[in-house]
Amino acid sequence: MSENPSEVVATLRNSFNSGKTRPLEFRIKQLLNLLKLYEENEDAIVEALWTDLKKCKGEALLMEIQFLINDLKTVLMNLYRWAKPEHVEKDLANLLDKAYIQREPYGVVLVIGAWNYPFQLTFGPVHGAIAAGNCVVIKPSEISPATAKLIAKLVPKYLDGDCYKVFNGGIPETTELLKERFDYIFYTGNTNVGKIIHQAANKYLTPVTLELGGKSPCYIDNSVNYLTATKRILWGKLANAGQTCVAPDYILCTKEVQQEIIEAAKIIVPQFYANPKESSEYGRIVTDRHFERLQGLLKSGKIALGGEYDAEEKYIAPTILTDVKETDDVMKEEIFGPILPIYNVNTVQDAINFINKREKPLALYIFSNRKSVVDSIINNTSSGGICVNDTVMQLAIDTLPFGGVGASGMGGYHGKFSFDTFSHKKAVLEKNLDALGEKLGSAKYPPLTPGKINYLKFMLAKRSWRINGACLCYTFMFFTGVFTYYLWNNFGRKYFTGKEF
Repeated sequence: MSENPSEVVATLRNSFNSGKTRPLEFRIKQLLNLLKLYEENEDAIVEALWTDLKKCKGEALLMEIQFLINDLKTVLMNLYRWAKPEHVEKDLANLLDKAYIQREPYGVVLVIGAWNYPFQLTFGPVHGAIAAGNCVVIKPSEISPATAKLIAKLVPKYLDGDCYKVFNGGIPETTELLKERFDYIFYTGNTNVGKIIHQAANKYLTPVTLELGGKSPCYIDNSVNYLTATKRILWGKLANAGQTCVAPDYILCTKEVQQEIIEAAKIIVPQFYANPKESSEYGRIVTDRHFERLQGLLKSGKIALGGEYDAEEKYIAPTILTDVKETDDVMKEEIFGPILPIYNVNTVQDAINFINKREKPLALYIFSNRKSVVDSIINNTSSGGICVNDTVMQLAIDTLPFGGVGASGMGGYHGKFSFDTFSHKKAVLEKNLDALGEKLGSAKYPPLTPGKINYLKFMLAKRSWRINGACLCYTFMFFTGVFTYYLWNNFGRKYFTGKEF
């Protein structure tokens, strides 16, 4: 039974208001403890992922645990630099002042994880939330119960219990949790639930990041090595039994290319899994409900490869469908399983038109050795991200933001982008109250005479400092005047008149 959500949020609110999470030393200590959690509980994490998804040890280590360790180390190595005030360019009117961006924590934030990568997608955003100085409610997905239970067991052992709490439960508990006032909400999951999260956040105008999904297209032309391209596509599609938000959802290609892909797939799938049903490397569908939905999608088009399934084991073989129609269910909803339909187009422009008719995808994949084709798709489509001649690997680069656009989500994270997501960028201007600063800024006071207006226009004008020689000349003249004014007030007036200014 989960704790009362009001009590959970109240505890964290009190901790945040006390300033406990603001010092960088405290944040770093918590992040180091989180690193210990990953490193000291590897076997338990792998076992939980196997229980929930039959996820093999290799995938669990590389795509969940090591992924988090690498991301967390990036945060730890750079946090001092990220947290420093960011000084900004100024105009002449503010040249003697300090202007900078100060990043500050939002407060109490909610992170709602997903079931398909239940460890990685729960803790990845938490890195940024802790690094930015927030208190965090961590809500694992109830659809992966073994992992959720493990997270609830481990977090109190490693993280400060007054600042970071795990809240477990299903839809009713999450509904109650969303009634509480948070300062930021981060959700990973499907678009329909994302709309519910967004609506709940509107009550308090709470900012949100929504990491959703969608149908990520994969275009292939006849300039590629088919065996290599198909191997990379199937790797991205079949990892976690297709239950990956950025997995290639469908292929766009000509009929000639389609046949080459099918022939290549018949070679590659047995190389991956001699017998997928018996292979420990090949996962299972997470629930009976998801299995039944995928089973229904097998009725679309024609089965060119695979198609076998076992309801008792929630097993669906690696499957390729051909002759699918745009109106088929498999082409209307995100598949989120090991089924790969091929939709035929004649030209790259046909592919672009097809992509642009649909909701903006989380990822878009292009397989081509023709630069003109690659550039055309990149410049004429919109998606969360693009990967050329591979799949999924764009997530491995934490200097790239990961996130969607439109129906595939809003906001992004990974590396510094996680820190920025959970940080409010506060604008700060510091001015002095000395006589010189007051004199230089006095033109802003009424009455605004023509002379004052011309002076202010000059001081506030935007200038290209590198190429405009006149600007440099005016700037030199300005500072010469300022320096002369300073000398006169501090030395000249007293020397010539004997009076202090």
